[in-house]
Amino acid sequence: MRLKAAFLLLAGLLAATQTIAADKTMIVLDASGSMWGQIDGRAKIDIARETLGTVLKSVPVGTELGLMVYGHREKGSCSDIELAVPPGAGTENAITAFVNSLNPKGKTPITQSVQQAADILKYTEDKATVVLVTDGLETCEADPCALASALESKGVDFTTHVVGFGLTEEEGKQVACLAENTGGKYFQATDAAQLVAALTETVAEAPMAKPKQEEVAVAEPEPTPAIEFNTELDSVLSEGGPSLGDNDNVFWQIYRADANGAPAGDTVETQYKGKYSGNYPAGKYVAVATLQSSIKREIPFEVKEGEVAKPFVNFDAGLVVVTPKRTPQDAEADGNASVEIAFGDYSTTYYGLAKFYASAGEVKVNGAIGPSKTSETFSVKAGETVERDLVIGSGIVLNKAVYAEGGPEVDSGNVFFEVVEAKKSIDGTRKSVTYSYGTGTKLDVPTGDLVLTAKLGSATGEVPISLKAGEMKEVVVNLNAGVLAISAPGANFIEILSATKDIQGNQKSMSNNFGVEWQDTLPPGDYVVRVKYEGDTAPKEGKATVKAGERSEITVQ
Repeated sequence: MRLKAAFLLLAGLLAATQTIAADKTMIVLDASGSMWGQIDGRAKIDIARETLGTVLKSVPVGTELGLMVYGHREKGSCSDIELAVPPGAGTENAITAFVNSLNPKGKTPITQSVQQAADILKYTEDKATVVLVTDGLETCEADPCALASALESKGVDFTTHVVGFGLTEEEGKQVACLAENTGGKYFQATDAAQLVAALTETVAEAPMAKPKQEEVAVAEPEPTPAIEFNTELDSVLSEGGPSLGDNDNVFWQIYRADANGAPAGDTVETQYKGKYSGNYPAGKYVAVATLQSSIKREIPFEVKEGEVAKPFVNFDAGLVVVTPKRTPQDAEADGNASVEIAFGDYSTTYYGLAKFYASAGEVKVNGAIGPSKTSETFSVKAGETVERDLVIGSGIVLNKAVYAEGGPEVDSGNVFFEVVEAKKSIDGTRKSVTYSYGTGTKLDVPTGDLVLTAKLGSATGEVPISLKAGEMKEVVVNLNAGVLAISAPGANFIEILSATKDIQGNQKSMSNNFGVEWQDTLPPGDYVVRVKYEGDTAPKEGKATVKAGERSEITVQ
């Protein structure tokens, strides 16, 4: 629940920003590769999409928000920063849509992102606020603390608030300076107690929005109830079942009701809890209760003077626990397995143990470990807990390659391993199953007869494999090849050809390169090295012999 807490905290920060500084605010969102990390069995980016979308629905009309994202387009790039949505009013849907499309993969250029956000907000001319949401530290050799001081000194009224996702106390100190040096706040979302304290400070103690002057004149006075709470909301999984109480998988949104009894305007209040009490001015309302983002119920209710309204929701749902395994005998869930569940138009994916609520009826889950896939459909009754093992038959190949029988081993990240089906199609090709680069890597593979191939340079090799579910096997592919290294001073182009000519007198070209040096991994045999030069210098040739497991060097000049 820590990530959910972090985004609740974001809601508090947005609320505080709207009242303290009704100017432009830029959300800077971390979309680096670490956002695929998991909290409570779910990828951070999945929960971010879900929770941020909910938060933005509560933003008052007219709030000017923008979105900047980093680390979502390129791996290893410190310049992968994008202004996704320019600051403006009514941008909530655009921000939600962009976040839903993110595919985290890159680095964490925090300092440069905040600098760009400040520049776009014209911080030297206008009041500007940045809300940074990050689950990691700066990875691009920049100093966020120095930047914060510079922005504070140059800005008209510049503030940065920082939300840290599960950062340790020590890690938090390295980014907290962005907030501290600009008069903002740093929130370390690590447990419920710290979250409650932060939300109390940023939401409960700050007015949600200043009404227009004309609205003040006609606003109804707040009631002074004789009772402690005039509304008590509760929810259950099934008819007659126990209250969901403090279960924070239940999300309540309270709206004023329009003339047709439908939700109208902004939320009056939001809460993550199965049961809670509140006080609202007399009138008609609609409570929207959502269980774990997938099961939604609406219930109208009316608050009357001196009475207690009791909105009650029955989700008619059960709790499902799915344990994905490679074999039925495995004791624990496989952390590499994904479990996907569809809830109508909405779906979510867990990694490892999947624990979720589902509406009573048929539930279909799709499991995968690499290319191995399976599906299962089962029934869920309201109020019950269903525990199921999802067996995904899969083995593991530890792939290695050698240049020749008995060695030497190939120690290269350039060797390409691919698992293909054993059966060839009519044109002689075989369907790819999975692949990886680098010797010594692991490959999840389906059970049954397959072939592991390896390619390095112009040399290839293959080995038939067959694994059982849960079996791990080291497979060594013999490339039966050697290395030919060529030096050609003054050359413009180097080409390696087979020494043997075909019936037409043509020689097969093995590989080529522009420059004065070239190296290739080749099957054993005789080769011709052809070298070309710029200008009128005539081409030259040299002969070379390659032996498996050996290195040959030749100079053509």
